[in-house]
Amino acid sequence: MRLPFKTHDAFGNSLLIKRFIIFYFGLITWYRFNWVNKTSIEGAEKLKDLPKQKVIFVSNHQTYFADVACMYHVFGCAKWGVFNRINFIWFLLNPPLNIYFIAAQETMKSGLLPKLFAYVGSVSIKRSWREAGKEINRGVDPGDIRKIETALNSGWVITFPQGTTRPYAIGRRGTAQLIRNNNPIVIPVVVDGFRRAFDRKGLLVKKRGVDLSMKFKDPLEYSKDDSPQVILEKIMAAIEQLPVNKNNDN
Repeated sequence: MRLPFKTHDAFGNSLLIKRFIIFYFGLITWYRFNWVNKTSIEGAEKLKDLPKQKVIFVSNHQTYFADVACMYHVFGCAKWGVFNRINFIWFLLNPPLNIYFIAAQETMKSGLLPKLFAYVGSVSIKRSWREAGKEINRGVDPGDIRKIETALNSGWVITFPQGTTRPYAIGRRGTAQLIRNNNPIVIPVVVDGFRRAFDRKGLLVKKRGVDLSMKFKDPLEYSKDDSPQVILEKIMAAIEQLPVNKNNDN
């Protein structure tokens, strides 16, 4: 029995349009990651045996979009059996389309480019602690949780548990609760250099010749019996964002 040919992703977005956007912006970011700056990748071979669904990548966050774009390149190359380098530009002809990333709703509506990136794979959620630059305190929207779970059940999800590009910011327990409830494979990722190379949004080159790095670590060991706080502490240690590491910040 032949499986039906998919034309849309789990959120109803056209896969054809996604391919076009990934190809166009992939050419631009490929040049920035390989020629304007140099990027070193470590541990990408761990992606080889991961399942196609229910994998979540937790990472520190240095720009809004450049970090995510670099992960797309790593995942695209890995799909073609190319690991620990992202100079294999041909993956753009057939990129992975089951990659999603969690982002603040207000960020993804702040201009044409963010809206295009949102179409590629954003799971846009409302922050429960901050909005429009002001501190707030509201409950998590159940609809946002369902959207994240839909993405997890459809592919790989990238999330930044700190919810900000500020280094050593406190992690948010929502990420830990999501992991506890869904029991995905959790891959910690540590990025560096993006803050120096790009502006805060990651759309403009701020400095050339920067050494960018992205390290994929072994799957996080945790138990569903762990409390969200315990899981969060494990995550923050794995992505090297505990306050004790502050003296090592570059």
